[in-house]
Order: sequence, then structure tokens, then C-alpha cells
Amino acid sequence: MRSPGLLENNGLMEVLKPKELDTHPGDRIVGWARTQLEIARQILDNPGGGLVFATQTVGQVKAGLRERDEERWAGVIALLDRVEDAAVRREFDTARGLIDQADAKLT
Repeated sequence: MRSPGLLENNGLMEVLKPKELDTHPGDRIVGWARTQLEIARQILDNPGGGLVFATQTVGQVKAGLRERDEERWAGVIALLDRVEDAAVRREFDTARGLIDQADAKLT
């Protein structure tokens, strides 16, 4: 039952389809991964959730690379595993150094 004080708004609503998933085809994944890793590097030790968001971002990059070509990106994925380990131990300088190494391997 609708509240008598509310106006009917069904005619004003626009229902959209979900957006297409951007899969970063081919080598476009390299630019995407670099951008994501730079964001993670910058927010890693920010108070208020930086660590959580940074490790989530690193995990998304790992998943994206693994999905595209796990064999090609195995070295980068291994470095990103180490980034996550260092980050959760609050070894932020180590984590940043590993992000830099991973970025250098993204070619």
C-alpha cells in the first residue's frame, strides 16, 4: 500500500540495462593495471581505509592479469602477492618498492 502523501513517480523512472563489462582487451590491460597500482601505491598507508582499498585494488589487478594470461603475467602476479603480504604487515615502504617492481614488469 502506497502512502497517500507520496506522489506516483513510476512514469519518471528510467530503467537501464547493466553497463557492459570493460575487460581491457589485449595490451590495454597494461595501462589499466599501471593506473590501478599507482592508486594503490598512493593510498596504501592513508588513515581511514587506505590499506583495505589498496590491497583490494592490488587483488583486482592480480585477478585481471591472471584472467588474461596467467603464464605471461606470472612474475607480476607473484610480486603482487608479496605486495599484499607486506601491506598487511604494515611494511609500507617494502610494499611500495614491490609495486614499483611489478609496474616495471608490466610490458
